[in-house]
Amino acid sequence: MSSEEKNAAPAWEQRFRAARVSLPDWADDAPERALYVSNATGTYEVYAWDRASDTHRRVTDRPNGTTDAELSPDGAWVWWFDDTDGDEFGVWRRQPFAGGPDEEAVPGVPAAYSAGLALGRDGTVVVGTSTDDEGTTLYLRRPGAEAVETVYHHAEYGGVGDLSHDGALLAVDHTEHGDAMHSAIRVLRLADGATLGELDEVTGRTDPRGVACLGFAPCDGDTRLLVAHQRRGRWEPMLWDVVAGTETELTIRDEQGREFPGDLSAQWRPDAKSLLIEHEYEARSELFSYELASGELTRLDTPRGTVAGATARPDGTVEFLWSSAAEPSAVRSTAGTVVLRAPGPVPPGSVPVEDVWVDGPGGRVHALVQRPAGEGPFPTVFEIHGGPTHHDSDSFAAGPAAWLDHGFAVVRVNYRGSTGYGQAWTDALRERVGLIELEDIGAVRAWAVESGLADPQQLVLSGGSWGGYLTLLGLGVQSGDWAIGLAAVPVADYLTAYDDEMEALKSLDRTLFGGTPEEVPDRWRASSPLTYVERVGAPVYISAGLNDPRCPIRQIENYVGRLEQLGKVHEVYRYDAGHGSLVVDERIRQLRLEIDFARRHLARRPAAGDQG
Repeated sequence: MSSEEKNAAPAWEQRFRAARVSLPDWADDAPERALYVSNATGTYEVYAWDRASDTHRRVTDRPNGTTDAELSPDGAWVWWFDDTDGDEFGVWRRQPFAGGPDEEAVPGVPAAYSAGLALGRDGTVVVGTSTDDEGTTLYLRRPGAEAVETVYHHAEYGGVGDLSHDGALLAVDHTEHGDAMHSAIRVLRLADGATLGELDEVTGRTDPRGVACLGFAPCDGDTRLLVAHQRRGRWEPMLWDVVAGTETELTIRDEQGREFPGDLSAQWRPDAKSLLIEHEYEARSELFSYELASGELTRLDTPRGTVAGATARPDGTVEFLWSSAAEPSAVRSTAGTVVLRAPGPVPPGSVPVEDVWVDGPGGRVHALVQRPAGEGPFPTVFEIHGGPTHHDSDSFAAGPAAWLDHGFAVVRVNYRGSTGYGQAWTDALRERVGLIELEDIGAVRAWAVESGLADPQQLVLSGGSWGGYLTLLGLGVQSGDWAIGLAAVPVADYLTAYDDEMEALKSLDRTLFGGTPEEVPDRWRASSPLTYVERVGAPVYISAGLNDPRCPIRQIENYVGRLEQLGKVHEVYRYDAGHGSLVVDERIRQLRLEIDFARRHLARRPAAGDQG
């Protein structure tokens, strides 16, 4: 499409077509060499950026796009993950930073789902793999060696945490205890494979708490590991010296000396004497610098909205990817500049979000609301986020903005199971999977109607992945509440999905349900959309990726087959990719089909206040 055609397209399409860039990741020992992902060509691909000369080069060029990539510490190589048509099953390849032929990065490591990658300064490489048959395996290639060896293996899901700065130690995030929602950490000495330390706050506890590796200190011989923990009911950072065996919980308070109400994450600053802190609370985020010796916390200047990633540079500045619901993203610096903006026109802005709190059966539910121009009640889309351990935020999104352009209000609900509201809120999603989230969504739906925002005759339940699952489940469980359902890459038949999905998700599902389908069959049936398909009264639109390893196609076909047998109104769109698409034209096509489906079927229903 020419630039003239792009500019002539409606605003909602321009938002999709406008080029975007991710936060650049830079090489530890060559900070002027960086990588980022962009859709500048119409497909999301990996780009190398020589910051000294300000030259940009596309590294990958694949029909279905590429997003997973990493720079070697010296900046000499770009590593990228090569799967098949979005199925997430593949191998790591590498290419010289300046360009050249690709090569298999670590021969001897079999194709698998990725479970992480760690590249050491001395040439040490650790590749994490996950397969249905083998579980998690971490392969080690030592400096100068051609052969690989297995350094870690377990049937439960795990992954690469981090290599120490000198390549001597490896941190492994694992769930050997069987609770996929709360990881443990093991640190191995690579010289002999010995375990130096273990942080496990699940085994033997009635109140399981997670820990997560945030990275070793960036200095040779420094055995401090930055860790996230949940000891006080939220994510906070601490230091664990794995050789000394000491733990130092960090007491981080705001400018008034109060505890922060949301989750805190951290990363090392290059001097290893301070941390970059991100505070996430009520769908927004902010940044701070924290001095380890003095405990001094300094707020960094970021606009109100969402920081989707941040990195501390060697010169003392911090670069961050920021946006709000009304303003598109850009890579900014605490120096007050825009570091990197995608080429071409900036996409049109959108409508700011309003914060709404609604009393639900499990506590107050936070929702983000956007209103189109005019007076309500409006046809309203409940856009349900995936995850489930994720949350909607005050950030720029082309999908909700498109619905607003078409006269719909948009409501996004951070139901129980969402992150950012404390461990108890996230961990509440157990055993009654899906039904718990629908209770919270239902409470917000009732508020939307009672407040005059939403037309009760024109309510659309929509979402992708876990949001698609909740859409199909909601159409059956709350069959009288929704006029239309739009489900993208959903779980539709949970028992079949469990058989076919990737091992990492099987592990999560066993944790959520408290057992396998054979062990607790009633729970699985109660949470499967297929169980309630006879109750579905609203027209249903489903889109599905033929190569999706997360919400596989067979279980969707089972659900569609029952819709057909029952004579339910439905349409299905199948596309040749995985769990979503990295191709801009495909994303536009899918949303256009959803909007068309909703408008056609809502046109047949009376609006609020109409007779008959």
